[in-house]
Amino acid sequence: MAGKVIIFSAPSGSGKSTVVGHVLRLFPEMEFSVSATSRPPRGQEQDGVEYLFYNEETFRALIADGKFVEYEQVYPGRFYGTLKSEVNRIWAKGHTIIFDVDVKGGVSLKKYFGDNALSVFIQAPSVEVLRQRLVLRGTDSPEEIEKRVGKAAEEMTYAPQFDRVLVNDDLATALAEAESLVRGFLAG
Repeated sequence: MAGKVIIFSAPSGSGKSTVVGHVLRLFPEMEFSVSATSRPPRGQEQDGVEYLFYNEETFRALIADGKFVEYEQVYPGRFYGTLKSEVNRIWAKGHTIIFDVDVKGGVSLKKYFGDNALSVFIQAPSVEVLRQRLVLRGTDSPEEIEKRVGKAAEEMTYAPQFDRVLVNDDLATALAEAESLVRGFLAG
């Protein structure tokens, strides 16, 4: 299975991290690709676990050195990206890579990996549900939540560029559907 990648993308609050965690528990041959970011940690996030945290200057230097498979400036001064070294580290173990990335990163990764990638766009059933989930998560300020909700409308326009769209209306159903998609892709 080395050489295959699974890409999950979604607006913030759609349940992407929950789906990715579920898939990782079911498929021990898969490994999470830790994305790099220039934003500070939120809540209990740890460097090297949820993200590789860099300051903006260091992130820009990594870009200039060609160290990324893909990267995006998601907000002014806030970069996210996938380091080539992270991809190589996981493939060297013979594992399939699972990505949890923003929608632009997901589109870029699908273009980069082509048929070796399954890209899945996860969306909440509505913008109001998305807002409620972000509030309940409790990691962002009200201003940050409104910024994320506003961005979600734009991000939803990217859904047709993904192989599959998974609506996370009922969590158990969404998890079962994600499992089925991954199982089918890995068997193919």
